[in-house]
Amino acid sequence: MRNTVATLAAKKAAGEKLAQLTCYDYTTARLVDQAGIDFILVGDSLGMTMQGYNDTLPVTLDEMIVYGRSVVRGTQNAMVIVDMPFMSYQISPAQALESAGRIMKETGAQGVKLEGGRDMAPAIKAITGAGIPVVGHIGMTPQSVNTMGGFKVQGKGEQNAKRVLEDALAVQEAGAFAVTLECVPPKLAALITKKLDIITIGIGASNACDAQVLVYQDMLGMSDRTPKFVKVFGNVGEQMVNAFKAYSEEVKAGTFPEVERTYAKSDCSDEYLAQLDKMF
Repeated sequence: MRNTVATLAAKKAAGEKLAQLTCYDYTTARLVDQAGIDFILVGDSLGMTMQGYNDTLPVTLDEMIVYGRSVVRGTQNAMVIVDMPFMSYQISPAQALESAGRIMKETGAQGVKLEGGRDMAPAIKAITGAGIPVVGHIGMTPQSVNTMGGFKVQGKGEQNAKRVLEDALAVQEAGAFAVTLECVPPKLAALITKKLDIITIGIGASNACDAQVLVYQDMLGMSDRTPKFVKVFGNVGEQMVNAFKAYSEEVKAGTFPEVERTYAKSDCSDEYLAQLDKMF
């Protein structure tokens, strides 16, 4: 059975930690789902991991929908959350609801995620009021990279810590069922998790959070830059490069494909092929 808001909340209530990974395509989604990951984020991080941009800002709503429905088709058990990209919800709560509605209708996902704290509370309230589950996102919010002056830790110092906590409480009050804490110091992440009833999802925010999320390319060693908070759980990137090299070498040496990888039994007789050779 697919995880839902209710099943994830029950796991949190039972003291279970939850695992989330990003995912952007059908093939990878099947593998992530088979691994028993609780919920998947189709992140707008795809702008960097799949499209090669320097940040997430160029990603469009239509693109999120294409990637999102591909992931949904590859899953049976994981709850799928789709990111709302830059400027798909910031204009007004009405715009936010319309964008969230498109994501739900056109992808089959089970929820959406958007960035921002108190300022985005009206948008969250509008979306949840229509029965759409929402994950908030506070702390370091990648869509605000230009305002923040880069991808930097948030919540340092007393006033900043207070601001991040207030954002978390506002997201909960607006109706979100979970909130992502990105690049938040450990003690502050622990306090926010203590204060909230909803699920906290950490990324660079310590194991005090209820759940953790990582970009799957980062944790598989496939990225060209690895953030401090990432642990590489498998050097899949290196294995892929080695496999690609081995394939190239065998092709160039003429050793691939071998006879057993051909359809030799279906071939015409030598005599008939000789006739064809003369005919053409």
